[in-house]
Amino acid sequence: MTQTLPSPDAPLRIGTRGSPLALAQAHETRDRLAAAFDLPREAFEIVVIKTTGDDRALIAADRPLKEIGGKGLFTKEIEEQLLSGGIDIAVHSMKDMPVAQPDGLVLDCYLPREDVRDAFISDACDGIAGLPEGAVVGSSSLRRRAQVLVRRPDVTVVEFRGNVQTRLRKLGDGVADCTFLAMAGLNRLGMDHLTTKPIDPDDMLPAVAQGAIGIERRGNDSRAAQLLEALHDAETGQRLAAERAFLATLDGSCETPIAGLAELSGSTLRLRGEILRPDGSEALADELTGAIADGAAMGAELARTLLGRAGPGFFDWKQG
Repeated sequence: MTQTLPSPDAPLRIGTRGSPLALAQAHETRDRLAAAFDLPREAFEIVVIKTTGDDRALIAADRPLKEIGGKGLFTKEIEEQLLSGGIDIAVHSMKDMPVAQPDGLVLDCYLPREDVRDAFISDACDGIAGLPEGAVVGSSSLRRRAQVLVRRPDVTVVEFRGNVQTRLRKLGDGVADCTFLAMAGLNRLGMDHLTTKPIDPDDMLPAVAQGAIGIERRGNDSRAAQLLEALHDAETGQRLAAERAFLATLDGSCETPIAGLAELSGSTLRLRGEILRPDGSEALADELTGAIADGAAMGAELARTLLGRAGPGFFDWKQG
């Protein structure tokens, strides 16, 4: 490596949100970099950045994310710090990332993907089918809410936002009979034992990029680019290229229930996608199989196919 390596006297600054899961992801990034270049942990500094989304989430914890500004609220301040040089790299949960980055920033490093499945968590039963009629399901994810209502239109879904610990506390307080979390987050926090049952993707397709960590950098920072090249997992990158192209063509945001998963087998990529009406009254799904190199094109094609079947207004909210 021709660039100067980080050191305790001049550490690489890693930006992150301050939730336990975000910190676990930042620590994983730091430890992988330290191992890759045989550096002490002190050669890296974890910089916690409070975002607008964190403040608004505390103020409006009972309101859907779309009503307080969308998931971009959780990246704005971090990306501003990256652009201004306050941090050198930023660590993100990819399922929460907008599909486009601000000018000057690049997102081209992904760590090996964790478990993509959703976790069903409940003391009342062992799965969606076993929920009693009229049960209360807690979820802040429009995708999960719609997927549950497609399967169980008899249940009530309530807003259930917050970090992993907050949502588990709400469940313990009886706010809902069950909730869902990402298996990846529970695994990274050492809390997978709390899972009642992992949900097979064949039964409930996960969010686009679920389980993947992405590391963002300045486009003109050659040192960061060389450091991150050592961490990049090519398979995760290939899968996310297809999934995020699918999301981008759908204009996916926190206001649209979308699921997608790319899987590799040899030189072949299988991409599955699903779009749902926000009230859970209809779901449309399809899949494509092709060469890995065509993943992004497949993502866009699959999105156009589903949009054509959906027709205008598919994602509009229906007032009950």
